[in-house]
Amino acid sequence: MSGVRLDKWLWAARFFKTRGLAREAIDGGKIHIEGVKAKPSKMVLPGQVMTISKGQITFEVEVLDTREDRRPASEAQALYQETDASVRKRETERDLQKYARAGFQPTDHRPNKRERRQLTKLKGIME
Repeated sequence: MSGVRLDKWLWAARFFKTRGLAREAIDGGKIHIEGVKAKPSKMVLPGQVMTISKGQITFEVEVLDTREDRRPASEAQALYQETDASVRKRETERDLQKYARAGFQPTDHRPNKRERRQLTKLKGIME
């Protein structure tokens, strides 16, 4: 099975809306294949592990299939599989950002009585 150019694959897998945006991300060092910074013309093959950074979100995916044309999202998701560690990490980061927006910073220790009252007040359980 032959490979596909990295910029085409990222566009076909719907990580980026245009090939130009995919190319900019690659040139900016946001895409790594097997831990190595990639170039737009790098051939993507099934079985490779790729790290994709978009803003503050980082995806670690394994390439399952290659395709040059852009298909519906349901078909595009069949081109890759995100690793379990990547999913857990994104969910943790999302929760931390949500808490930060609410004014809560989780501590590394068990909350004392004062901190528990503040948490309860923040959650709106007690008035």
